[in-house]
Amino acid sequence: SPENDVKSMYGWFRRLLVKKESPQSSSSPHVPVRTPSTSVDGASSSVPTSTPNPTPPFLSSMIRWSQTYDLCVCHSPVDIEEAIRLASYLEKPACGLRCYLRQRDASVGGAIPTELCQAVQSSHCWALLITPNFLLDDWCQYMMHQVLSEGPMSNRIIPLVLNLSYSQYPKELRFYYYKDLSKNPERGYTQVYKTVLKCE
Repeated sequence: SPENDVKSMYGWFRRLLVKKESPQSSSSPHVPVRTPSTSVDGASSSVPTSTPNPTPPFLSSMIRWSQTYDLCVCHSPVDIEEAIRLASYLEKPACGLRCYLRQRDASVGGAIPTELCQAVQSSHCWALLITPNFLLDDWCQYMMHQVLSEGPMSNRIIPLVLNLSYSQYPKELRFYYYKDLSKNPERGYTQVYKTVLKCE
C-alpha cells in the first residue's frame, strides 16, 4: 500500500544517514611525510626532508654556451706567438675552451672593423694581451675600447700584461686587476681558464 511504501522509504533513508564510514584500508597509497620547518617569522611551513644541492653557476649557466667563443684574445700581430701559446693551453682537451684569434679566425676578405666587432660580441670573455706592441697598434686600441663598451666594469675583461711597466698600463684599465705573464706564464693561463669558467 502507499502507506507501507512511505514507511519503507523512510526506513531506507534513516539507515543511510546513520551508516558509519568504514575504517581506512591499510592498503591505501603511501603519502610522503613532510617535516615542519620554522621560517624567519616563526611560522611553520611544510618542506621536504631533503633538498638537492645547487649546481655551480659555471656548470648550470647557459650564458657562456650561447656565445660562439669562450674567450676572445685581443693582441698585436707582433705578439701572435704568445697569443697562440695562450690559446693552445686553453683549447687543449683538459680545458676545452673555444678561443678567438684574429689571424686564425677572421674571415678572409671581411672588413676589419666588422670582423673585430663581431669577435667581441660573439665572445663570453675578452683577454687583452697588453704589450708595448699592443699600445702602438691602432686596431688593438679599437678592440680594447669595443670590449670596454660591451662590458663596462665587467669581470669578463681579463687584462694580461707582458714586458710592460705599470706606468705604461692603459689608463682605461686602471680599475681592473691584471695578470703579469712575464713571471709565470702557465700559472697566468690557469688563472685565465678559471676566470672564464666563473664569469656569468
